Amino acid sequence: MTINYEEHFQQSIARLKAEGRYRVFNDLERKAGSFPMAKSHITGRTVTVWCSNDYLGMGQHPKVTTAMSEAIGRMGAGAGGTRNISGNHHAMVTLEETLAELHRKEAALVMTSGYVTNEAALSTLCSMLPGCIVFSDQFNHASMIHGIRNSKAERHIFRHNDVKHLEELLKAADPARPKLIAFESVYSMDGDISPIKDICDLADEYNAITYLDEVHAVGMYGPRGAGVAERENVMDRLTVIQGTLGKAYGVMGGYLAASRALVDMVRSYAPGFIFTTALPPSLCAGANASIRHLMESREERELQKYKVQVAKDMMANAGLPVMPTMSHIIPILVSDPVLCKQASDMLLNQFDIYVQPINFPTVPRGTERLRITPSPIHSHEMIMELTRALVWVFERLGIKANVEDMKNAA
Repeated sequence: MTINYEEHFQQSIARLKAEGRYRVFNDLERKAGSFPMAKSHITGRTVTVWCSNDYLGMGQHPKVTTAMSEAIGRMGAGAGGTRNISGNHHAMVTLEETLAELHRKEAALVMTSGYVTNEAALSTLCSMLPGCIVFSDQFNHASMIHGIRNSKAERHIFRHNDVKHLEELLKAADPARPKLIAFESVYSMDGDISPIKDICDLADEYNAITYLDEVHAVGMYGPRGAGVAERENVMDRLTVIQGTLGKAYGVMGGYLAASRALVDMVRSYAPGFIFTTALPPSLCAGANASIRHLMESREERELQKYKVQVAKDMMANAGLPVMPTMSHIIPILVSDPVLCKQASDMLLNQFDIYVQPINFPTVPRGTERLRITPSPIHSHEMIMELTRALVWVFERLGIKANVEDMKNAA
């Protein structure tokens, strides 16, 4: 019997649709100079975007767009290939110097995305350390999980942000073997923050190195926007800091910052870096301009922090099932994939509000949610409109705030 390939593909998609997990990518056209507004090519109307990871609106900041335009005028569109083949264009060299300065590390290495950086760096680090044991937070991003798996190193999963469980696992490990603790600072779906200092204390005690993913924190926290580790004054205690240029910095790309020797090892051994076309000069120039601006300006961070608190308070006071968080991310619990998609569709079609549903496998089954990310540019009127729309949609769908469910999801 031969397989009918097309039928197999169709059945795979049908299963997702039956479970309410089929992902629809909305056709949006961001409007230059009008963030957070975008044109929906589905409804044909202008919509307000409430779920962008361009947390500070830097993707349309004049310093960033000007730097990118000027770089294209000077250096053209593309990088010309891998860095090994085409060499480092100077915008890349400048960007890596800035990133090393940002995190107060000896060196930095830029790759094409945060995902690629995590996969390439972790798979290389853990495979190059003989007999390495990896201790990974339960809620680490898929890119970290895949990088660790690809290294084929022994791995142990500690309960999310549970320092006691991590210590139990470290105690049980062979003291002579290399150890790496991999975790995030801000977890993007729950919006909670890890106990970085406590994990660094354990790393010191058990002779482990640390790998911190700050992708949802760089640009956002700390006096210079270097992340939660900077805010808590522990950057120097971390072996590797990994970040992204595609969220708060508003452009594209991923990077790691560490010692010169560690960075050089990843650069020399990681296939995900060696065989990938480099970021073009325009993206590097734009990212560099964004980082430099946010190293000096606190205005965007302070205003965004204020808008987030206004939105949290307004939505909680309206009786919406807002999950408690200590970060800029506001998850609103729905707990059902079908209802989550319906709520998203109703917000778009009835109110011209775009919020993408978050379903399994991004979050565990039964914790489906809408994820709100207010920016400094969202106005009070926009926050009020969103709150009223959510109340209207949730009432019609019968979605209610269940305190116990919210605690369990968090």
